[in-house]
Amino acid sequence: MIEKIFEACMWKTRFLVLLAVIFGLIGALVLFVVASMDVYGIAKYAYTTIITHAHPENFHEDIVSGIIGAVDLYLIAVVMLIFSFGIYELFISPIDHSQEAKDDSKILSITTLDQLKDKIAKVIVMVLVVNFFQRVLHTQYNGALEMLYFALAVTALAVGLFFLGKVGKH
Repeated sequence: MIEKIFEACMWKTRFLVLLAVIFGLIGALVLFVVASMDVYGIAKYAYTTIITHAHPENFHEDIVSGIIGAVDLYLIAVVMLIFSFGIYELFISPIDHSQEAKDDSKILSITTLDQLKDKIAKVIVMVLVVNFFQRVLHTQYNGALEMLYFALAVTALAVGLFFLGKVGKH
């Protein structure tokens, strides 16, 4: 009898993950709003700059960097969404609406912890790639060797993304 009570209590503790789900969704919402506000600010800056015929020295780099920064935030928000959906489906219950979706649109459907880790890892790698390119925009190159290092870094990213795309495909 004690064993049954203990197991029942232990089983109910799985609802603790609802904290992670709720705050993960809140975090995703915050990131989506902040990224959208960043894009709005960049659009406003670009519009004002074009209308006033001003052309700051690093105008294009600043615009592209700002947009890439927003994409970075959007990707992190997607990680939070995938995490929240996955944890909910793994510990609480499958989401009914995802069952109605066609097989090709089940991006948020998670059935195993490994599947959740794989999806999150892929998005995190994309965040790192986007972040890398954002930083590269403001890097000063002072010679052929530094350009070679840049080319090697881009090549390494491309090879890594190629192999990452092969993961999970048979």
